[in-house]
Amino acid sequence: MTTPDASREALAALRAEVAKAVVGQDAVVSGLVIALLCRGHVLLEGVPGVAKTLLVRTLATALSVDFKRVQFTPDLMPGDVTGSLVYDARTAEFEFRSGPVFTNLLLADEINRTPPKTQASLLEAMEERQVSVDGTPRPLPDPFIVAATQNPVEYEGTYQLPEAQLDRFMLKLTVPLPGRDDEIAVLRRHADGFDPRDLSHVKAVASAADLAAGRAAVAETHVSPEVLAYIVDLARATRQSPSLGLGVSPRGATALLAAARAWGWLSGRDYVTPDDVKALARPALRHRVQLRPEAELEGATADGVLDGILASVPVPR
Repeated sequence: MTTPDASREALAALRAEVAKAVVGQDAVVSGLVIALLCRGHVLLEGVPGVAKTLLVRTLATALSVDFKRVQFTPDLMPGDVTGSLVYDARTAEFEFRSGPVFTNLLLADEINRTPPKTQASLLEAMEERQVSVDGTPRPLPDPFIVAATQNPVEYEGTYQLPEAQLDRFMLKLTVPLPGRDDEIAVLRRHADGFDPRDLSHVKAVASAADLAAGRAAVAETHVSPEVLAYIVDLARATRQSPSLGLGVSPRGATALLAAARAWGWLSGRDYVTPDDVKALARPALRHRVQLRPEAELEGATADGVLDGILASVPVPR
């Protein structure tokens, strides 16, 4: 049986191992580990070429879990993701042929390039952790998380994710362009022969057992009534903000709570602080709020509005 301390060490090693292949994305890696601990899904947003796909592939390798990638395109059908019934001439019966969603870590690459019908095929998998085909529910493996990517600058030929689907993602992580020193380190690795398609140098340093032990420890992490009230006050402030047409729902507040508990435990504590809540507020809430058109015209951003709310809501002592 893996102990909580051993699990925390393994997940710290996991973040270090991913850094062997991906430079300068420590915050994004931490976000993915938090999502794994909370059984949450992640939306990765960044321009092409910032190693979003490599990041998720490396994480799966270092965690030693099954990984599958689906390139979302305009002609992708729901059955291409979930699987479908196929007629077997030898037995004269229909048999279910599972789709790529039956895995531990699913990379939904460029999810906004596929029509809403195919996007919606992931809803049941993300929420219920099962796939229903012809009325028969089929459970997905555990752990199961979806890491979806989207490009924030290219809108031609894309289908914006509806609010209901965005709300299913626990965290929205922005993958930034690397700083100058990090970019030099990336080029140095490539000059030394680094091949992003070859991950043989990445070792499995954690396992599903470590993840299960971590989840159990996170569930025991204490949250004071004052911190719970702080999370509720932040959520309520988004609903009253004049810059937002849509505020955070109770589901968003519970996602922030879960993420803050995981971050508190990863930081070596058995309790949650207001700083944990602040650290995860933007990733947990930025995709759950909707700017008013007039605020957008004035140049407001979801992160900017959330920063203002974090600055104005009293922090418990």
